[in-house]
Amino acid sequence: MRFAEACRVAAASLRATPLRSALTMLGVTVGVASVMVLVAVGNGTRQEVAGTVSSLGSNLLLVVPGKLEIGMPATSRLQLSDVTAVARVVGDPDRVAASVASGETVRAGNAKLYTSVVGALDNSPRVLTRQLTAGAYLSPTDVDLARRVTVLGATVARTLFGPANPVGAQVSVAGVRFRVIGVFAPLGQSLGVDRDDELHIPLTTAHRLLGTGRVDMLAVRADAPAQLADLTHRISAELAARHPETEFSVVTQDQIVGVLDRVLSLLGGVLAATAGISLLVSGVSVSNIMLVSVRERVREIGLRRALGAGPADIAAQFLAEAVLLTSVGGVVGIGVGALGSVLVDRLTPVPAALTWWSVLLSFAVAATVGVVFGVAPALRAARLDPVPALRTE
Repeated sequence: MRFAEACRVAAASLRATPLRSALTMLGVTVGVASVMVLVAVGNGTRQEVAGTVSSLGSNLLLVVPGKLEIGMPATSRLQLSDVTAVARVVGDPDRVAASVASGETVRAGNAKLYTSVVGALDNSPRVLTRQLTAGAYLSPTDVDLARRVTVLGATVARTLFGPANPVGAQVSVAGVRFRVIGVFAPLGQSLGVDRDDELHIPLTTAHRLLGTGRVDMLAVRADAPAQLADLTHRISAELAARHPETEFSVVTQDQIVGVLDRVLSLLGGVLAATAGISLLVSGVSVSNIMLVSVRERVREIGLRRALGAGPADIAAQFLAEAVLLTSVGGVVGIGVGALGSVLVDRLTPVPAALTWWSVLLSFAVAATVGVVFGVAPALRAARLDPVPALRTE
């Protein structure tokens, strides 16, 4: 039997039982759609993570206490003296930024907001590439004199002051009054986290306000990518000498993206395996339905054999039916998955990005399910003896 003829006969057989065919396709459709959405979410998340880290600027090193891994952050033993020591290693204090952060309630009039209060040095926008839309950033004098001044993130400014320009206004941070001197340019959300929901105050002021002397993170900008490896080694050696009992991570942007990518890949693998279970179940369903079809069409098989069809022709017919069944379900699943990915990306904080290879992969998986789970019914049909089959009522 020619391939085209096998497909024509297979399509006619599926049209003869539309409800059963549709229900069998449903499992494949759900499985393929789930795989597509999960792959799109994984790709979108990776792209957003890479974009967020890249937006900090190039040639950047981050120094954090403990190992760079997802989980509870290690307690920082870094102090301002360590910032000075690292600046000596780098050779330029203006290329070393430091920060400490805490969640506090901020008030302005009757409006209030619980937000992230970041104590920073005056060079933070230059090291971490941050722009302002109004006013100015912290000055060296603000840091040296521990002045009570603040720069608001776009969300904080909008929540507390609405459309008005807050520069020059007063806000209360943890019960202490601060004067607003600037407003950051909006950064938007990343993985559902509002990056504009923060305000900056001088690092020395933050130490007084929070009753601590720690530094949570250092950011170091190198002059060129070629310097990153040498700076990493020298900074690590300096901190190890100053704090032999404490472990520090000195990491580049690529390493940060790599760690997050491994976590996302692991999570994506678990979710994809869950979606794969539905494909496995749908494959078993396809196999069962095709076995039922073989039993129902024993006399038809006998008649085809009597008219000259060989075992290979019979096997090809039933295998074509199984593949056509899963392929149509796969095409519908691709459409549903594409629509679902767009809705997830537009209606939720979770990013999703479709790729051409995910469409091809989904279709290939659907067709493979048909081949794998259609072999047994096809072989059973091919092995039927034509004489007893013709006698079947």
